[in-house]
Amino acid sequence: MNKKELLMYFVTTFAVTLVVTAIVTFLYSLIVHGTGTVDWETSFRFAIILGIVLSWTKARESKPKER
Repeated sequence: MNKKELLMYFVTTFAVTLVVTAIVTFLYSLIVHGTGTVDWETSFRFAIILGIVLSWTKARESKPKER
């Protein structure tokens, strides 16, 4: 996996995680507290963490195994 593919995988994972987490925190806040607010700190935190971790595991997965 080259650097361009890895970067695209990170950006895609980051964007999807950010959107999904924003929607989930908005709905949770709306249902539980009655006010629809997005927790942006949590959304960005999850997006960065999952973007890094999933990209790293994907890069390690595609690397040929050494013996």
